[in-house]
Amino acid sequence: MSLRERLSNDLHDAMRQRDEVRKRTVRMVIAAIQKEEAGTEESSGRKSLGDEEVLQLIVRQVKQRRDSIEAYRAGNRPDLVAEEEAEMAVLQAYLPPVLGRAEIEAEARRVIAEVGATSAREMGKVMKPLLARLGDQADGRLVSQVVRDLLAG
Repeated sequence: MSLRERLSNDLHDAMRQRDEVRKRTVRMVIAAIQKEEAGTEESSGRKSLGDEEVLQLIVRQVKQRRDSIEAYRAGNRPDLVAEEEAEMAVLQAYLPPVLGRAEIEAEARRVIAEVGATSAREMGKVMKPLLARLGDQADGRLVSQVVRDLLAG
């Protein structure tokens, strides 16, 4: 089953179960997919997004929620923080499992050894191949922090 079909099925389930948060969140993702497809029209017709592109779109949605949560916390809006966290939890169910700090650190050590980085100045040399290997399985901020810690210490 494709990711798009899964979203559609989950929307129907959420409607049946009267799960407003899941229904609203899945509808937003489906609307974002449709908007993305409409923006990438070609002369031969509409381009349909594949699973990988839909996954990237969901990753962007999660990042937007994370940024909104920070802004709402700074603005002392716990009601909106809770709403964004609930939506983010729904979105994360569609993402592959996220690696923990230990797994990221092990992979970062391998990449550091491969590129021969010795100082924090060479962080860019490490980050590009590391992020390419980890893909969507790791939060970029955590990866950056791990690499910074390893190169500093």
